This record gives sequence, structure tokens and C-alpha cells, in this order.
Amino acid sequence: MFRLVKKVAVFTLMLALVGISPFSEWSANKTLAESQSTFENVAHRGASGYAPENTIASFDKAVTMKATSFELDVQRTKDGRLVIMHDTTVDRTTNGKGSVKNLTLKQIRELDAGSWFDKSFAGEKVPTLEETLNRYRNKPIRILIELKKPELYPGIEKEVAQMVTKTGLTRDPNKVVVQSFNAPSVKKYNQLQPIVKTGVLVSLTEYASGVSDNKLTEWKAFADYINPNYKLVNSSLVKRIHNLKMKTLPYTLPDKKSATKIRSTGVDGIISNYPEFGK
Repeated sequence: MFRLVKKVAVFTLMLALVGISPFSEWSANKTLAESQSTFENVAHRGASGYAPENTIASFDKAVTMKATSFELDVQRTKDGRLVIMHDTTVDRTTNGKGSVKNLTLKQIRELDAGSWFDKSFAGEKVPTLEETLNRYRNKPIRILIELKKPELYPGIEKEVAQMVTKTGLTRDPNKVVVQSFNAPSVKKYNQLQPIVKTGVLVSLTEYASGVSDNKLTEWKAFADYINPNYKLVNSSLVKRIHNLKMKTLPYTLPDKKSATKIRSTGVDGIISNYPEFGK
């Protein structure tokens, strides 16, 4: 036994002298396996259960809570600036009124986007896409950009692609995912910037009867993710998505019980207002 141990020690020393670690392959494989098995924990509109949605406060909270990603919604102002807002009007989440596309950036930046959630967030501003991408490009978190109602904003795919390039996020193809309920818009984005991963969002209303294999195959041509309403998700759908070499992140998980149940179907992650649900 002593001779065997001695031989292993000598062999290990010889490998080390020539710069080879006998454990390097194991370590690399272990790291790869860990990265492949990482469950994606996406903070919906930031950690919007704890801070006003689609604001810097919400995105910062997602980082603090160690979400793997946060999701945001992008639209375009009257003067052609890309801002973060879910609804097509500012009425619900600010103290203003009107459609995003009919307001200038200056008008939108003057609004209070925090008080509606809690007075402690009074004065929170509607962020631009540019400032958001710049703020988090070197943070340990991925950004899911949803093209919100792109049919209202012709050419927004190109503008978002240009902003992703301008802020340096194309250097890491895993840093950004661009998604939308509008599949043709996702296809257009993929053609413009194929290095960036894309996803198709699947609504419960439109696909209440389920998602066909033909539709999944159609989306496979330009999407890396299929992200359905969580009520559409079962093991069969997940398997069909995985068979086409795509991933799936269902939205928006309302509680821990639902999140735990959906995990058992084999999904690659979840999108939720509460980042702790994905841990």
C-alpha cells in the first residue's frame, strides 16, 4: 500500500513539474457541469416584490438578492429614446399620465416612478435602457430585455441591438437575452444580432390549448429560449423544448409552492417578482 501511495505521489510530482495538473480535467469537467446545471433565477422587472418595478432600485435589489438575471421592458419615447416601462402608458407606475410613445424623455424623467409602490421610493426615476445596461454590464447578473409591444415602435429591434453593442454587452454572449411575445420581432432581432441569445414569450391567452411541435420548430429557427406562462408548463412541454436544444424559463411564478412544483418539470429556471423563489 505504501509503495502504491509513493508511486502516485511521484507521478503527481512529475506532472506538476511539466505544468500539468492530474486534476485539471476533472476540475474543468466539474466547472462545466456546474455551469450547465445552474438554475436561472430571473427577477421579474427587477426584484419587483420589494421595490418599484423596472427601476434602478428594483434592479439593484435583484443584484443584492443574488438573482442570476433580471428582466426589464423597453419602449420608445416620442423623441426616440429607449426607456424602461412595462405598460404602454405611464399611468399605473408613475404620477403622470399618457402613452410612452407620446411623451418625450424629459417629460418621462420628470415623473415619480416610486411613490406608487411605497413612499420610501419617492423620486425614483424611469431609467433609460442605456443607463441600465451601463450600470449592470460589469455586475454578476444577466439582463433579459423584453421588446414590449414592438409593433408600436417600428425599427426598435435595430435600436436595441445598437444599444447592446454600444454598451459593450456583445463581448459576452451570455450577458443578454432579448425576448418578446411578438415572435416576428424576435426573428428580426436574431437576424440583426445573432450573437445575442433570444427568446419567445408564450402567452396563456394565445396558447391556452397548448403549444404545437410545429410552432416550437418554427421558433427554433431564431430562438434559444421558449418562455411560457407558468400555467402552460408541464413535463411534456419542457421535454419537447429540450429535444429541440432550447431552454425554458416560465413566468411569473406567484409563490414558493408554485416555484417548487414547476421545478419538478425540468425547467431551466423561473421568472418571478421574488428572487428567493428560484433558490
